[in-house]
Amino acid sequence: MAYEIGKIPLESLIGPVAQATGALVRLDERIARSPVREGWIERSHFHDAAAALWVEGELVHLEDLVFHDAHMDQRRPTHELTRAHAVVRKRRRILSQPHDWAFGREGLRELTGQHAEIGTIQSEDDREGEGSVLPAAEPPVPANGPDDDLLAQEFAEIDALLARSSKFLRGEKVPPRRVPQDDDRLTVLYDQDWDEAARLAEWRDVLERSRHLPLVLRAALALDAWNDIDVLQRGAWVGPLLMAALMHQEGLAAHHLPCLHLGAKNIPRDRRRARNRSDRLLAWIDAMYEAASAGLKEHDRLLLAKGQMERVLRGRRASSKLPALLDLVLSRPLVSTSMIQDTLEVSRQGALDLVGALKLREMTGRGSFRAWGVL
Repeated sequence: MAYEIGKIPLESLIGPVAQATGALVRLDERIARSPVREGWIERSHFHDAAAALWVEGELVHLEDLVFHDAHMDQRRPTHELTRAHAVVRKRRRILSQPHDWAFGREGLRELTGQHAEIGTIQSEDDREGEGSVLPAAEPPVPANGPDDDLLAQEFAEIDALLARSSKFLRGEKVPPRRVPQDDDRLTVLYDQDWDEAARLAEWRDVLERSRHLPLVLRAALALDAWNDIDVLQRGAWVGPLLMAALMHQEGLAAHHLPCLHLGAKNIPRDRRRARNRSDRLLAWIDAMYEAASAGLKEHDRLLLAKGQMERVLRGRRASSKLPALLDLVLSRPLVSTSMIQDTLEVSRQGALDLVGALKLREMTGRGSFRAWGVL
C-alpha cells in the first residue's frame, strides 16, 4: 500500500517547524564563521554515528569508535562498531561532495547500496557506441594437467567478466549478478522478495510530492515515510542521513550536516513510533530542534575550551607541538597516546608531556589504554 500524504495538521505543526528551522539556521550561521568549525564537524560525525546505533537499540562506545577510525582498535571490532563506522564514513562522504551529490544518481546508489539496479540505468546518448570495447577474446584451450585446468578456469572467469562489461558499455541490459548459495544462511537474514528498488522509488515519490511543504516538515514527513515503507532491510540509519543531506543541499544547513540521530536519541521511542502520524511528525520535528540545540551547546563548549587552552600556548616556541595537539583534540571526542604519537610524530613520553602541558582531562579512568579529551 502506497504511503499517502493526506491532510497535514499545519495548525499544530507550524509552530514547532518554525522553532526547529530557526535553531538549525542559527547553528549553521554560527558554524560558518566559527574558528572551531572543522573540529566541530569532525566530532559531530562520531556523536551522530553512536546515536544512530543507540536509536536502533545497540550500544557503541564513543572511544571504541574513535580508535576504530584511527585503526587502533583495542579489541576485535564488533558488528555494531563496524556499522557505526559506516555512518561516519557516509557522513564524511556527503560533506566532501557537492551539495546535490546525495540525491544524484551516484550518490543515491552509494548511500543506499542499490548498485545493480541503479547502475543499469543509462541515457540514450550513452548507448550510441561511445565507450564500446572490442569483443572478448576466445578462452584459451586448456592443456593437460590440474594446474593448467585451474588456470584455464581463471581465464574463463576473466573472459566472462570482460564480456559482461562489454554488454554493459554497449547499453545492453545486464541482469544483476547473484552469488550462488550453497546453504540457506542468507535467506534467513534477508528476504529475497524484498524489492528495495521499488520501495526506494516509492519513497522518492513521497519526497517529490511533498515539495510544497516547508523543508523541516518535508524532512519529517519523509522520515515517517521511510520508516513506514521500510525501504532497506539493513540500513534504517540511511533515512535520517538522507534528510540531513537534503537540508545541506537546500541551504538550511549549508555549512554542516545535521545530526538527526543525535536529536532522535533525546526523543522517547514511544513518540517516534506513535500510532498517530501527527504525533510521529511532531516527534521528528522536535528531534531536529534537539539536534540543533545540542550542536549549539557543543559549539559553545568547544569555543570556550579552545580559548582556555590557547592561553597555554602564549610564549611557546614556534616549533612547539602544542598547537597541533590542540587541533587534534578539538577534532576528536577523545585522543589516545598512540594517536598523538602517530599524528604529531613524537615519542610516547613526549605525547604524555604534551598532554600534561595542555592540561587535558583523562576520560576513561583506567590505568592503561587511557584517552584524553576536553570537557
